[in-house]
Amino acid sequence: MSYPRPRDDSRRDDRPSGGQRRFIRARKSCRFCAEKIDYVDYKDTRLLGSYIPERGKILPRRISGTCQPHQRMLAEAIKRARNIALLPFVTA
Repeated sequence: MSYPRPRDDSRRDDRPSGGQRRFIRARKSCRFCAEKIDYVDYKDTRLLGSYIPERGKILPRRISGTCQPHQRMLAEAIKRARNIALLPFVTA
């Protein structure tokens, strides 16, 4: 029969939550709010292209840093630009 080993917790005491390191990131601010943009234009392909990676998906809020109202406007503008062939659906 095996006996449980005694745990050596001496090296974990200085870290929060039992040994896992926490990285605190600076909060991303919405680019549209900072520049006081009220409307995301679907014809501005350079701006819209910065929110689409190579696979062609729309970047989520947690990565792009946009607020919820501007994320909705951004997604709608990207979809409109794709439908009238200003932006590709997938970049090859």
